[in-house]
Amino acid sequence: MAVLNLRPLAGGRILRGSQPFGLDAAATSGFLVEHGIQAIVDLRSELERSLVPWLVQDNDGGGAPAAVVPPAVELIHNPLDPNAIAGSLQSVETAEDLGDLYLGWIRLRPEWVGDALRPVARGKRTLVHCSLGKDRTGVVSAIGLLATGATEEQVVADYAATTANLPDVLEVMAETWRLSVPSTPAGYFSPDLMVLQSPEGAMRHFLAGFAKEFGDARSFLREAGLTAVEVESLAL
Repeated sequence: MAVLNLRPLAGGRILRGSQPFGLDAAATSGFLVEHGIQAIVDLRSELERSLVPWLVQDNDGGGAPAAVVPPAVELIHNPLDPNAIAGSLQSVETAEDLGDLYLGWIRLRPEWVGDALRPVARGKRTLVHCSLGKDRTGVVSAIGLLATGATEEQVVADYAATTANLPDVLEVMAETWRLSVPSTPAGYFSPDLMVLQSPEGAMRHFLAGFAKEFGDARSFLREAGLTAVEVESLAL
């Protein structure tokens, strides 16, 4: 398989996508080389990472795969567990609820966004991903795009682009969890759940709330821990 829901942002400085479904060590190395990835920002929880870790071959080319990335690629664990922070996934019934969920994340964890974008600000071509590449990835991508000068309409369009990819991603995700966690309830990854959709309205609601509470993305990132030089480099 592969990293799904994959697309470049900000002139290719950022890649956004899902977790690495079904990639063995050789395929993982090939993927990283093919896309020129210099850093990976993994937004998943420890449990999620344990189910689908990043695999590469040992540096000498032999031996068993290891759940590490070689020095040429910086692997950054920057987790946000949606089940353990601000709001309940089960309470999401509308697009506005989904946007509010995102706002709750960055109210409590602004540094989480700054840490995710720091390797980009330092000039590394960076893959940012969570599990589906939709929510946590979508929030980081949205703020990153705004900081690079993208319009709100461009941010909304990027978020909504996930919709076409969700059937495939959800099918693979459901199978992954069925094999790894047999107790996963039927329908846990149902596309009918709002929390597993990516409607334009969710991102519009998030952006309106973001502007009202935090102003612009660059100011937010300064408060989130990036230096003035790092923030300015995102706009280049």
